[in-house]
Amino acid sequence: MTQELILDSNLEEQKNVARILYIVHALALVFSLGLLSVIPLIANYIKRPETQGSYLYSHHSWMIRSFWWFFVWAVVAAFFWIALWWVFGLGILIAWVIGGLAWIWKAYRLLKGFFDLEKNQAMPG
Repeated sequence: MTQELILDSNLEEQKNVARILYIVHALALVFSLGLLSVIPLIANYIKRPETQGSYLYSHHSWMIRSFWWFFVWAVVAAFFWIALWWVFGLGILIAWVIGGLAWIWKAYRLLKGFFDLEKNQAMPG
């Protein structure tokens, strides 16, 4: 069984868009602790339908899910920060741990997605 590599200029253009979005998500994570990730998130929602039926669709979904799960954990961390700050700083410590782990997790997801994109592999569902 042989595999045939078909080069499609539209697919390559869409891959470049996904590549740029991974980079912008990563820059937002580093420089704004993820707050500015809303900007590439909107682009993911706009560009995802254009990639329907290709492996790139899974990359947009991967970035979207990564954003929302990171957002959920950031809200949990903020809750601990606000609700328990008065208990000898325990809430602040818990918030830092949760926020730090969420940051590491999102950084991992962005790196994994970027590297799999470079290998032309779809992301798990």
